[in-house]
Amino acid sequence: MQGMGEDCPFEFNFDEKSFKVGDTVSYRVTGSLSDWPFVGTLIEVHDDHVIISADPNDPASRMRGTRESRPVVEESEIG
Repeated sequence: MQGMGEDCPFEFNFDEKSFKVGDTVSYRVTGSLSDWPFVGTLIEVHDDHVIISADPNDPASRMRGTRESRPVVEESEIG
């Protein structure tokens, strides 16, 4: 983590206009998890939303998120 003597092990894409499949993104979750940052991989990119995977090797790990610099995922999408 930056500022704590360590570098962040992730390289994020925060530019929603350039999102592409395989990008690592920081995303937010609504509800009780709203104070926590999450890391995911984009597995689909659409004009108005993205599909994020917390584990790209698990086909069941799919969450719909908004298409913005830090996508927002509804808590009900977390499985």
